[in-house]
Amino acid sequence: MATSSSDLLKELRIDRKAPPEPSGGGRGLWIALGAVGVLALLGVGGWALFGRDNAPQVRTASAVAIGGAGGGNASVLDATGYVVARRMATVSAKITGRVREVLIEEGMRVEAGQVMATLDPIDADAERSLANAQLGAAQSDTARVQAQLKEAEANAVRLSALVKQQLVARSQYDQAVAERDALRASLLTSQRNAKVAGDRLRIADIGVDNTVVRAPFSGVVTAKAAQPGEIVSPLSAGGGFTRTGIGTIVDMDSLEVEVDVGESFIGRVQPKMPVEATLNAYQDWKIPAEVIAIIPAADRGKATVKVRIALKVKGDPRIVPDMGVRVSFLEPAKPVAANQPKPGVLVPAAALTQRDGADAVFVVENEKALRRTVKTGRSLGDDREILEGVSGGETVVLDPPESLSDGARVRVAAENADNAQAGDESAPSSE
Repeated sequence: MATSSSDLLKELRIDRKAPPEPSGGGRGLWIALGAVGVLALLGVGGWALFGRDNAPQVRTASAVAIGGAGGGNASVLDATGYVVARRMATVSAKITGRVREVLIEEGMRVEAGQVMATLDPIDADAERSLANAQLGAAQSDTARVQAQLKEAEANAVRLSALVKQQLVARSQYDQAVAERDALRASLLTSQRNAKVAGDRLRIADIGVDNTVVRAPFSGVVTAKAAQPGEIVSPLSAGGGFTRTGIGTIVDMDSLEVEVDVGESFIGRVQPKMPVEATLNAYQDWKIPAEVIAIIPAADRGKATVKVRIALKVKGDPRIVPDMGVRVSFLEPAKPVAANQPKPGVLVPAAALTQRDGADAVFVVENEKALRRTVKTGRSLGDDREILEGVSGGETVVLDPPESLSDGARVRVAAENADNAQAGDESAPSSE
């Protein structure tokens, strides 16, 4: 035990004859390596700062596919607009009156002729009662005159026989005939008065019916404007405190889309053209549609033309008026002949340039401009069809400078010229 303790103490003894560790050698190596790394970082940063800034700044646009291998539909123009109802009405009463009850609520479906509200009928009922009484008086007067005329006609016949027998004076007979003729005229007047009274009663019935507000067509109530006790008037005669309507009805089967297409692109739109609509609220729902008509009038303020589009989906509760919608005008599918080149993509005409005697386009990839020799097709307004060399979705350089070479580094302008691209152009909205 003692020997073990001695050995342990010897191991703990400091050897003062051992050579000292070299000082500063390893630390100098690390300092040198750090300096090289800093210089490398400074070189990379300087290149990124000065070399990138020296790259030319270019404007770009996206190539838009207009056809596929199977000849299917492809978008030739995009636009934005709103869902509108062709059949919508704010229902009001024909007369001014106080609302007694309102039988509608927002979201409620009503049928044509269904009662929406009733007005206080006191005045109308009073007018009808008066007209009914006048008709009764006229009919009674007619009956009285008819009885008198019957007696006068019998008296004239009797006196006519007596005059022939010279039993009565001729003047007495003439007086009886005059009385008979006067009663005939009175009967005609009384009958006409009775007819006028009957017409007045029918008008009074219409006045009573006007106190009942009915739905003009089947639809869905989108707004409830009046409450019981309020005054309604079709002319708003009572000023700001008078309602002009009971509620608003929309025929959901008449919903369609209206978009504003820029004048520069309206030539691509044709009646009966297939359209694909996408509601802003349901981005994954592609609704089939078609162009109804191009309104033959332009908005000089926005330089747009209104286009009506019919939705082929009817009665879907997800489609409601005033919804924002984006539409894509599609190129009709056409059979492609064996010897006919298939349509490719559309690019702005400004993207085309001449290099080595051939049409070329510069495509931007990883901040580099790559030259592509292309085969061109049709001219569509300010755009050109590219049959070979560029794919849909690629970014092309607009107005490439003569000094731009293949593989040169470029900087994309902050304000890009996407308004000139084909197929991805959104017409100005009505907002």
